[in-house]
Amino acid sequence: MATIDTQNLTKSVAQPKTGKPTLSGRESQFAMTWRRFKQHQLALVSLWIVVAFYIVALLAEFFAPFDPGDYNPRYTYAPPQGIEFVFVEEDGSWTWGPYVNGYKTEIDPQAMRRVFTIDEDVRHPLGLFVQSEPYMLFGVIPMAHKLFGTIEPRAPLYIIGADRLGRDQLSRLIHGTRISLSIGLVGVVLSLIFGVIIGGFSGYYGGWFDSAVQRTIEFIRSLPTIPLWLGLAAALPQDWSALQNYFAITVILSLLGWTELARVVRGRFLALRTEDFVTAAQLDGASDYRVIVRHMVPSFMSHIIAATTLAIPGMILAETALSFLGLGLQAPIVSWGTLLQEAQNIRTLASAPWLLAPGVVVVVAILAMNFLGDGLRDAADPYGK
Repeated sequence: MATIDTQNLTKSVAQPKTGKPTLSGRESQFAMTWRRFKQHQLALVSLWIVVAFYIVALLAEFFAPFDPGDYNPRYTYAPPQGIEFVFVEEDGSWTWGPYVNGYKTEIDPQAMRRVFTIDEDVRHPLGLFVQSEPYMLFGVIPMAHKLFGTIEPRAPLYIIGADRLGRDQLSRLIHGTRISLSIGLVGVVLSLIFGVIIGGFSGYYGGWFDSAVQRTIEFIRSLPTIPLWLGLAAALPQDWSALQNYFAITVILSLLGWTELARVVRGRFLALRTEDFVTAAQLDGASDYRVIVRHMVPSFMSHIIAATTLAIPGMILAETALSFLGLGLQAPIVSWGTLLQEAQNIRTLASAPWLLAPGVVVVVAILAMNFLGDGLRDAADPYGK
């Protein structure tokens, strides 16, 4: 009669070679979500793109070659300078370094205006951590170096061109990234707070409070979005500072963006309030606050994270649209929307198409965040593979 080697069987069960969860424990929800998310290659690439955007926004003063307000009327509507590389001999050894060509001006005989062309005979070498005007990083750290720039002082450097006042478009785009992304992030955080609290109590308690909340949500969602944004933005006092307008636009977008998340949270609470673990917590004497915060909300936190990620692009597009129409953020605040205001004339489309670069950045950022949200939603799906 065959015998079973229980000792070896126990070892094989206790120490699996596959790296998967053992019989004595389970894979955590975070580990399971991350494992599924890594299988979504497009979402993983989008994650790194979004992280890069926020790093640039956080260190805007360091990455931008110039201050966004610096201007040079000698280089109005200067075209982009391409970065090139050349091998040079120094002290008997060959090294290579990047450079940009200078400009030369000509007079257009038909339009009778100055036109810039690239002068290939003039080279301005570039360097890393170059000396710059003193500035404050994060508003508290004094610094006097930029990530890159021209080694020669006062040499022109317009990687993606200049605007109508001779301001560096790249520096303004980098600083605008901070404003636009922060509005999207702060606005979604406020919408998340409103949506979870209002939607949670609506689904947990029900009754007249639930009916009142749902009718309010239906009323807000029935209003035309663009005219509502325009009306609320136009109602801001004209004597407010740019910073006050910034916070006002953020609050307005948050007050209009919480309704969808509140609907989702309410539906989840209606489904969870009759579950056994909720009933057990109530019978154990747990307060309503503890039942909601410690038991119900964590059970679908992954879905909330995914919904939040998908809501950020909507906030960014709303701010960009309002600022583009002149009813959102205004100068001297620099955002993607205010930068796109420069592209509202025929000359921009005809002779300075590089001023449309903020629109390209908006498209890339929105697509990356949408792909990231899709990946998080698929990874957090409890019925996914």
